[in-house]
Amino acid sequence: MLRTKLSQMLKDAMRAKDQPVVSTLRLISAAIKDRDIAARSDGITDGVSDDDVIVLLQKMIKQRHESIRMYEEGGRLELAQREQDEIVIIEGFLPKQLDEAEIASTVDAMIAELGASGMKDMGPLMAALRERYAGVMDFGKASGVAKSRLN
Repeated sequence: MLRTKLSQMLKDAMRAKDQPVVSTLRLISAAIKDRDIAARSDGITDGVSDDDVIVLLQKMIKQRHESIRMYEEGGRLELAQREQDEIVIIEGFLPKQLDEAEIASTVDAMIAELGASGMKDMGPLMAALRERYAGVMDFGKASGVAKSRLN
């Protein structure tokens, strides 16, 4: 599904001669191909799953946020803007992320479901959240909420 969307967007951007979009989509495509090649050594012959692609895209966004910070500190605002533009394109492939209120209510519901009562339950709680909400939840924020609830 994501690969099809990526391929179609790349074709459309090439027809429109939208070079920044073409460049970003090629970077995404290359990263996915690299991940596919690495997965072959694990016996996966049909490529990585969409969930793995989502994780890859989230990692790419985090890398760009770090680059933006470094470019801004170095006074290279044009490069920081280019990284920000890439983030917007990459985010177009990700499912809608839960906002802070949704994260808090989801963490509360999972705590109740698991019967978590203290910090000793933090690991199983986060594992359950990662299993159910991969790709749609910021686990850094979820961890902060969980810590405050379990103390």
